[in-house]
Amino acid sequence: MSLKGTALVYDSVPTSELFVYYAGVTSPDDRSTSQPAADLLPSSERDFYRELGVRTFINAAGTYTLLSASLMLPEVVAAMCYAAKHFVDIEELQTAAGKRIAALIGCEAAMVTSGAAAALTIGTAACLTGENPVYVHQIPDLTGLKSEVIIQRAHRFLYDHAIRNCGVKFVEIETVAELENAISRNTAMMLFFNDNEPKGMIRAEEFVALGKKHGISTFNDAAADVPPTENLSKYLKMGFDLVTFSGGKGMRGPQNAGLLLGRKDLIKAARLNSAPNGDAIGRGYKVSKEAILGMVVAVEMYLKRDAAAETKEWERRIKLLADSLVDIEALKVEIFTPAIANHVPHLKVTWNQHSLNVSADNIRQQLRAGAVSIEAVPTYSYEPAADCEEIRFGVWMMQPNEAEIVAQRLREVFLQAVISSPSTR
Repeated sequence: MSLKGTALVYDSVPTSELFVYYAGVTSPDDRSTSQPAADLLPSSERDFYRELGVRTFINAAGTYTLLSASLMLPEVVAAMCYAAKHFVDIEELQTAAGKRIAALIGCEAAMVTSGAAAALTIGTAACLTGENPVYVHQIPDLTGLKSEVIIQRAHRFLYDHAIRNCGVKFVEIETVAELENAISRNTAMMLFFNDNEPKGMIRAEEFVALGKKHGISTFNDAAADVPPTENLSKYLKMGFDLVTFSGGKGMRGPQNAGLLLGRKDLIKAARLNSAPNGDAIGRGYKVSKEAILGMVVAVEMYLKRDAAAETKEWERRIKLLADSLVDIEALKVEIFTPAIANHVPHLKVTWNQHSLNVSADNIRQQLRAGAVSIEAVPTYSYEPAADCEEIRFGVWMMQPNEAEIVAQRLREVFLQAVISSPSTR
């Protein structure tokens, strides 16, 4: 076994201190014993997930939908429980909630949607139909309507199917000249995928300016782009006509909720294209009274939280994970923060199988199968290194004491890999 000290810019936490948090926890492969940290156990007498045979885990990944995103704030849960006890008119509630959210964020208009992808569909529909009820009933049949959405080729992304649901065709461009040449009487909207801004040739400000120059609505998908807090209003102030955010990620609202923000006329049109209206493309995107009220409170809480203290705690957690691995010679340990989406500290661990004979998938499975199940960042969310093994971790969705558990388990799994690797014996 080969270990060494590594010259990093931060001070290491003695690994002996980590064992305090992990004492008594073994690593059987029986997933039925997997439990979250003790302080996450429900007060209810029934353990519903255990009854259903569903595994719970420590979220060392982030706000990924597949991993059930975030845990709602207690205030959000309380608001949803309150909403569940009363009947209201959904349209009236949506109007009142939109006014409150718009006032909080400082935008012209807002509505709660059933997620950011739903917002993409009904926002696009709004740009196609306006407030014309005939067009609202007609789409995705675009006969007589504009039918094209301009997008930078580098901005095509997994969820743009939500836009294509409206029947539109994407016109892909790369340069400003190509964009202006692509504009025609059929152009309904210009779409910008915020996280891919560095990959495209046209930056956000210029994209907005081109939309305004040609009288075309611009839509920015910023679903995973808070924190920082100021992003909630940044892109609207920049001039985008519509912006969407997920409600169940950084804001820790209901997972099946989102925000559509922007021009008053487009928000009104988006509501016509959505539930509770029956003959509309967004009829299936129903938002419950519980989700609407929960989202209002989520925005309130997000804007008043102590962002500096939050960041300081995330930095403490990520450092703890890094320190647990830093003296293992075969590993390269890197702390990084993504530039736009999921803009929080992450840990990237890479190694060469010639020096450590274990795959990233094997490490992932060992973490998942332990007495305390742990989920790492899913590989579909990034492009792993081609010339080495790679696994990533996020800490912002961890609960109290879980970073210590994850740090010790990481060290345990990787040290066992060192012992088992022929090249390190």
